[in-house]
This record gives sequence, C-alpha cells and structure tokens, in this order.
Amino acid sequence: MTSARRICVWAPDWPVTAAQVDAGLAGTDPATSGSGQDVPVAVVTANRVVACSHPAREQGVRRGLKRREAQARCPQLVVLGRDEAVEARLFEPVVAALEAIAPGVEITRPGLAAIGVRGPTRYFGGETGVLHALSRGVHDVPALRGGDVLIGIADGSFAAEQAARRGLVIDPGGSPEFLAELPVETLDPGGTSSLIDLLNRLGIRTLGAFAALPPRDVLARFGPDGAWAHRQAGGVDERPVSGRRPPVEFTVTLDLEPALDRVDSIAFSARGVAEQFVLDLAAHGLACTCLELQALSDNGEETVRRWRHAGVLTAVDVLDRVRWQLEGWLSGTSGGARDPRLASRPTAGITRLRLVPIETVPTGTHQRALWGGAGDDDERAARALSRVQTLLGHGSVLMPVIEGGRNPTQRTRLVSWGDDPQPLRSPEQPWPGRLPAPAPSVLLDPPRPAQVLDAERRPVVVTDRGAVPAPPALFAMGSEAPTAITSWAGPWPVDERWWNESAHRSVRCQIVDVRGRAFLVSATMGPADGVGPQPRWQVDAIYD
Repeated sequence: MTSARRICVWAPDWPVTAAQVDAGLAGTDPATSGSGQDVPVAVVTANRVVACSHPAREQGVRRGLKRREAQARCPQLVVLGRDEAVEARLFEPVVAALEAIAPGVEITRPGLAAIGVRGPTRYFGGETGVLHALSRGVHDVPALRGGDVLIGIADGSFAAEQAARRGLVIDPGGSPEFLAELPVETLDPGGTSSLIDLLNRLGIRTLGAFAALPPRDVLARFGPDGAWAHRQAGGVDERPVSGRRPPVEFTVTLDLEPALDRVDSIAFSARGVAEQFVLDLAAHGLACTCLELQALSDNGEETVRRWRHAGVLTAVDVLDRVRWQLEGWLSGTSGGARDPRLASRPTAGITRLRLVPIETVPTGTHQRALWGGAGDDDERAARALSRVQTLLGHGSVLMPVIEGGRNPTQRTRLVSWGDDPQPLRSPEQPWPGRLPAPAPSVLLDPPRPAQVLDAERRPVVVTDRGAVPAPPALFAMGSEAPTAITSWAGPWPVDERWWNESAHRSVRCQIVDVRGRAFLVSATMGPADGVGPQPRWQVDAIYD
C-alpha cells in the first residue's frame, strides 16, 4: 500500500503552552518569554498529569502521575488545569497560517496538524520551499513565541508525526527505514498499552523488529489492536480503509435566525443537527472519520476547518468540534489585525453552520483508536447515561461542578448530565479563608466524629485567638484506637456568618498520622483552661 506523503506541524507540549498563555505565565514577546520556559509546569485533568514542560520532565515529572506525586518529585512545580477550548482557540492562528500555505488542513488535535504535500510543492517549487513558507507562517504566531514548533515530512500520518517530533524530512519511500530504529514505546507515548509490555518481554524492542513479523501472525497473536500497530510500525498509512467523498445529501446545514454570537447558544442549537448528521450516515451504513465544519457570519465572513478523529465521530464529538472552532473564531483578533494570516473575529453573529463529511468508513469497520480502551469506554458510558436519563428523567444522572467557596463541601455542586456545567459561584473570585491547595480528594458527608488528643490524652483545645495550648499528638477517627500524629498544620479560623456563633467559632487543621494518612479535621473553639464544653472534633475530608 502506498502511503500519502504529508507535512506535519507539531507544537511540543501544547497543553502546557496554552495553559501558560491563558494563565499569564508566558508572554508573547520572544524577548521576554524565555524565563517562563525554565519554570517546571504540569497540566492536570482529574488530578493526573496529562502534559508537562521540559524542565518538569528533568525533575522526574511524567504523564499519568497523580498531582500529589508530581509535586513531591518537583516541589517548584506550577500546576495548571487543562482547558481544551483554550488550546483550540490559541491554536487557531497556527491553523490559519497553514491554510495560507495550502487548503484542507487536517487537525488531529490542538497542537498537531497536517497538510498534503502534492499541491504546496507544485506552488513553492519543492518541499524545501514549503518548509521555508511554513516556518515564516508560524514564526509570528503569538502563542508559539517565535520558535516552539517542529515540522516534519514523511510518507503516512504516523511517520510524518514522528518526523515532526524530531524535526526531520524523510525521503520518499524512506519511512519504513526511518521508523525501524525507533523503540516500540513510540507506538504508545502514554505507556498505558499492555501490548508494549508484551513485545518487550518477547524481545521485540524496535518498530523494525515488530514490522518484520508476518501480518497474519500478528493479527492472530495480538488481535486488531496489534495489527493496527503493526501497520504503523511498517510505515503503512494509518487509515487502511480508503476515504471516500460522501454524496452531497449527507451534508447538513443549520440556519440561525436571528444571528447568534455566543458559543454555548450556537452549540445548543446545533445539537439536533449533529445528531441528524450522525444518524443520516448511520442509516446508510457509514460513520464519519473526517468532518469539515463551515460557519458563516451575517456579514459574509466564513471559517472552514477539517477535523479528523482517531475513531468515528459521534454527535458529542461533533458538538465538541463546533465549540472548539467557534471558540477560536469568535474570540480571535479584531477585523483590523495587522497580520492577515491570523484568525479575524467576525463582525456579526453566526447565521449558518454546515457539516460536511469528508471521509467515511463502513459502520462495521469502526476505526478505533490505536489501543481502543478509553475512547470506547467513554462512548459506551455516554450511551448508557443517555439511556438512564431517557428511562428515569433528566435529573437521574448527575455530575459534579467545581464552585467557589471556603469549605470543601461548598465547592462542589451536582448538575444534570449533559447540561452546561457553569458554576454559580465563580472559583476564580477571591475567597478569604479558603482551604489552601491541594484540595482533599475524598469528602465525607456527613463528617465522621474524631478524637484529636494532646500528649496527656486530653482533647486538644483551640482558644478564641486561634492558639493551641497543647499541640496535637494522637488522632483517631470513629472507634479506631488513637495513633501518633507525625505532622500537622493550622489551626485556621473560619470567620464567616458572624450572626451564627457556632459557625463563627470553628477552626480547621490538617493532620498526618504515622500510617501516612492525611486528614482535614475541624472543631469548635473552646477556652484554654478547659472550662466549658469540650471541642467536638470531626473529619471533614481525606487526602489521597
């Protein structure tokens, strides 16, 4: 099989770059942004590291680590939350610069895009001319700070991505030889595949050794996932099913009247269209793998993007890409931007959306991700949750939303699954007295009674001034036997609701016992001489 020759543009650690720019930790001026690149930064989702900067990796931080372990390895680590909408918006100028070189940019994800070689090489007189044009095009993108981008050329998408990660141009037909020396771990950078461990135990260390195995034997021994990896290791294009241009009737158009200029409103209106788009293809035994999304403003401005998915696009995936593209367009630069390559913000609301399937596969050929797993599980979970809501009502499935507040129990709110998870109390606003980071991972509702004792086995008392006459020495939760306390922090007075004396006179402490367990405990304040009611200690949360 002949693999199409591609140019791949890769922005290393793009979630880190986008999070730094969004948090104001990295300037867009190359003369002033160098110092920010030396700061160890990690981007976390669900309390796990999903991306980290080069200085953080030098300190031992890796993807997949829990936030607490990453901070233990690198105490100076700056932890930022992931926002995929910000990543897509900041990557928009890069895509615009690529479109100035060649139309039909394929975006695998924000931070990684590719274009075909055939057209641009004819216009620029060869691959060298295309590379120079691309370098000039992305040099002035603010988020890239003039240099954080790599370009590679090779046969096939996988080989082109690996060439971009190394900044190489692979000669035509040389992709198998280029991939042969790479370790098998290249197939799974996240290190979550059991196949990689199995290959290593079988003595197969490189992609070349893996590609030398007979395809039929690989399919029989390792299954579809192994066969997929085998094709990539051999430099064969990662889409063995040839793409096709669907008939025109599969194109779906949504006219908005009046024009809308809010991403959430447009995405809500497009929900039915996205479902129709997927169902129309499914009715003909097809599933979409590459989608072209066109948006038109009331004044005639237009944005066109192609979005490729490792598997097949569901209605939820289509809506995500509608949000990502419109987020980047509606929050782009003004119409008077000095650089015409940069995405210009439309001067009017959006009046039309059009979904055009570019490539489809038969439904039975379900183009799975390399290792399946996470994407398939998410899809099955989404279908199951939708089914539960259909049977039991919209409020039968709830998901947590992070809120603003001082108490950990105040910082979570449950909303119906599928609703817009917008907080009622902004977590970005200042909350004096808020519990410092990191937040506890397990909240106890209701709190469990506890004993916090001093060295004389008397309950620890906190005075009205927030002092502790006798420091904590023993701790027990519920009916457990008291254990020694190795470290503690606090107490922190909770001064709120001044009209409620019991709420006003309370404190919080953090305690770690000899077993390595960390707790957040609270109690009411009491007199230092012990006269009067004894403090009631309770465990509010547990640190994982």
